[in-house]
Parts: sequence; C-alpha cells; structure tokens
Amino acid sequence: MARNAEKAMTTLARWRAAQEGGAQQQKSRRPYLASECEDLREAEKWRNQVISEVARKVSQIQNAGLGEFRIRDLNDEINKLLREKGHWEVRIKELGGPDYGRVGPKMTDMDGQEAPGNRGYMYFGAAKDLPGVRELFEQEPPPPPRKTRGELMKDIDADYYGYRDDDDGVLIPLERLEEKTAIKAAIREYKNKKLAAMSKNEDEEETADPIRMEEEDEDEESEGEQISPDETDERSEVARFMAHVPNIPSQADIEAALVERKKRELLETFLGD
Repeated sequence: MARNAEKAMTTLARWRAAQEGGAQQQKSRRPYLASECEDLREAEKWRNQVISEVARKVSQIQNAGLGEFRIRDLNDEINKLLREKGHWEVRIKELGGPDYGRVGPKMTDMDGQEAPGNRGYMYFGAAKDLPGVRELFEQEPPPPPRKTRGELMKDIDADYYGYRDDDDGVLIPLERLEEKTAIKAAIREYKNKKLAAMSKNEDEEETADPIRMEEEDEDEESEGEQISPDETDERSEVARFMAHVPNIPSQADIEAALVERKKRELLETFLGD
C-alpha cells in the first residue's frame, strides 16, 4: 500500500507540476503580433529569442543531407523568423528603445543571399544548391538601363569638344617645337634653292660670253673686209664719238669679275648686309 500510495502521489505530483508548467508556458509564450507587447524589456527578450532561433536553424540548414523538402522548410522558417525579427525591432523603436535596424549587428543575414529578381527572400546554406535555385544564381545580371538623351547631354561640356585643350600645358610646348623645326626646314630649303639658282646663272653667263665675243670679232672682220677706205674714215669718226669704254675687258677680266660677284653674293647671303 505504501508503494502504491507513493506511486499515486508521484503521479499526482507530476500532473500538478505539468499543469503549473503549462500555465507558466502559456504566460511566457511569445505574442503573435509585436504590436501586442507594451513592455520594452519583453520586446527585447522576444527579439533575442527570435535571433537565437534563427541562429539554430541556420546551423541546421548547412547540412545538405537533410533532404530537399526539409531544407526548403527550414529556409522558409528562417525567412519568416527574419521578418518577425524586423517587426520586433520596429516595436522596440516605437517603445523608445534603440534602433537595431541601423546600429544592430547583421550576423544572421550574412550567410543568406537573395536570388536575382526575388527581392526580400533569402537562401541559406544548402538551400542555395537546391534544384531550380542554383539556376537562379547562375543567371547573368540584367543589363544596365540605357541612358536617356537628357542624361547623356549632362556630361557634355567644353572639354568634350576640346575647347580647353590648350589649358593643360602639354599642347603649347609641342606646337612651339614643331614651329621651330618647320622654320629651320623652310630656311634650309630657301638657301638651297638660292644657291642652285646662282650657280645656274653663273654657268649660263660663262658659256654665253665667249660665244658672243667670237661673233662680234667675226662681224668686225667681215665688215673690215667689205668697207672701203672712205667708209673706214667715216666709221672711225662715228666710233670716235660713240666709244664709252676706254679699254675693252678681256676674257680673264670677265671671269675675275664673275668670281668676285659670286663671292660678294655668298657673303651677303650668309653674313647679311
């Protein structure tokens, strides 16, 4: 009897303990809506509880052997808890607490990754390697939007048309160097042309003067043979009044004069006036 009484008392004690624990659990259950909480400390406690649940489920979802369906369920639960954490952070801010959305750590969000075109839903751990999800991350990002004509015209200024190229200090020294080179080349070409023209004129004069003098001598000899003594007297009188040169220069005198003139022109060319 004592043993049965002890058993009954033990069962009764367990039942009463379970009833009391259930009441306490019912009292300590997290509110479904964050707006129902009016105490800042309670809101902080529920937020920390959500963060601990997220951390536990993130560690569980790293195991790829759980199966596709279990991984998908865990990923959905993590996203739901993250949204709930955001609601509690907003409620804490409303109750006068810190703004965790701005200054709080984001350790639970670092492992997640958003798929392109699916903003707000994140994939964690093995969920990123699920069939259909891997293809989402392998897609190329959409091309950048094309700029309108007005946006393109905003970047067009004086530099675009090259109006201020002289202000960079690079073009002007190059232009001066090219200008000096062009001037030297033009002077050299001018001197070469002038020397070539002078030498050509001298050659023409040297070849033309002896022929001209021989022709004059032949004309005088032919005239002397044909003119009579009376005509010679008349021509001598005419020559007496028409002669302006006391002595006719010889061929050597002409060549010396030409050489002297060439030297004088060369000196004027290279030494100036």
